[in-house]
Amino acid sequence: MVSPRSTSFIALGAVALLALAGCSGGNSANDGGGSNGGDSLVIDTAFSIETGDPGHTYDPTGNMIAKALYETLVDFEGSDVSTPVPGLASWEQNDAATEFTFTLEGDRVFSDGSPIEAKDVVFTLQRIQGMTDAKPNFLLGGLTVSEVDEKTISITSETPLLQLPAILANPALGIVNSDVVIENGGTVDGADSAQKYLDGASAGSGPYVLDSLDLTSQVVLTKNEEYNGDEEAGYDRVVVRNVSESATQLANLKGGDSMVAMDLNGDQVAGLGDGLQVESVPSGQTIFLLLNQSEAVAGELANVKIAEAIRYALDYDALLELAGAGAVQATGVIPPGFEGALEGGVEQDLDKAEAALAEAGYAGQTLTLQFPNDYPVGGVEFTPLAERIQAQLADAGITVELAPQPFATELDAYVNGTEGFGLWFWGPDYADSANFLPFGPGLKVGLRAGWTAEANPEIAGIAAGAASASDAGTRSEAFTAFAEAMQEEGPFVPLIVPGRNIATADAVTGAVYNSVWEMDIAEINPAG
Repeated sequence: MVSPRSTSFIALGAVALLALAGCSGGNSANDGGGSNGGDSLVIDTAFSIETGDPGHTYDPTGNMIAKALYETLVDFEGSDVSTPVPGLASWEQNDAATEFTFTLEGDRVFSDGSPIEAKDVVFTLQRIQGMTDAKPNFLLGGLTVSEVDEKTISITSETPLLQLPAILANPALGIVNSDVVIENGGTVDGADSAQKYLDGASAGSGPYVLDSLDLTSQVVLTKNEEYNGDEEAGYDRVVVRNVSESATQLANLKGGDSMVAMDLNGDQVAGLGDGLQVESVPSGQTIFLLLNQSEAVAGELANVKIAEAIRYALDYDALLELAGAGAVQATGVIPPGFEGALEGGVEQDLDKAEAALAEAGYAGQTLTLQFPNDYPVGGVEFTPLAERIQAQLADAGITVELAPQPFATELDAYVNGTEGFGLWFWGPDYADSANFLPFGPGLKVGLRAGWTAEANPEIAGIAAGAASASDAGTRSEAFTAFAEAMQEEGPFVPLIVPGRNIATADAVTGAVYNSVWEMDIAEINPAG
């Protein structure tokens, strides 16, 4: 990310702090949202939401709510984020991938019945561009948005941007009713004050409208009676509750007090029992090790060959045992499901590890592994993972000392690049492999590892080529080459892609994980 939310990790970090602050629910949604309600759907999740305003939201729960209330120009189908499809609009682009033309399809309307027009799209995107402190602001950097006619919008980029359709599918860029938002303080000049209004009412065209928003307890949605798209609401009322403890989520689901539990770990979903089902899939996040290449930080241990040694010293199958259902080995810095991801990961090879250590001149010095010890990622606890890494590296002759810290404390060290050896995680901002180029030398995450462009000009060049490609085939080849080169010569050791487990009662269907918006509430329907 390249704004106040300048990296994927920072976004996830804010999510972590919000989740830790969330309450442990268990209420029955104000006596109207239990699973016996017939026309109501109750969803339990650990809240990570700051607002109901799509222009300001950039957290998992916030994205899920925005997806239900607001529609985007571009969409994805189900859990497949590999191929963007038309949402409110179809599009064309020039050969250089710098000029895009979007045409609104059909006679779609907002929740007040007024038509969706090009002016609404232009206002929505320019409003976010004007709010420099808005979390999604970086998504629209370097873009010029203009109205061609009532149904047509032009978006031009300063550089080739083949990922633009994927970016525009982010729920934070949901199209708002410009007349309503302007009437309630919306502007495009940075003086916008519409967030207060949008925290109490919605102004979109999605299958649902906002009934009430309580950032600490629950969000209530009701069916949009004016909706005329192809994804109708399956329930008259949806209650999304803040239940931060996965054990409480499980108890609520088993007891019939909820119908969907979004945050169960691998052990909890292993034996759900009759009447319940679960979808366990890899998430879009990657847990990895970082080895700093700055001598000012890591001293004589600033050697990329040590990273290579660690890469081959680890037993990845044994690490995966700690991750549970849905998790897979990270095959590289680009996780499975994204363009350029490698088919297979590194396999343990102690001979290669020994050779790399010898080449690095490693003589038994202690590596201090820093990591956050109070925030699991996809159900993966970092402390037992770090302990298993420590034991495996000891068997390979590498001495590791563990240095856990609270998330908020350790975040500064990671962001400022002062960690010599760190255990961290990264997730995508939008569904495109461009999200993972920051691991390259001289780029955001690479620099956090003290890895400058001069340290590996070849990989820096590959990353630059992938970023500027205007041809889909060339771009795909560049991403693959980037992933391969990073596995061979990078200072990162990708470990695990954690799983996401969404458990549901048999009475519902369609609760599917999506790496961009967590889950599409409008796709959930009564079974049968």
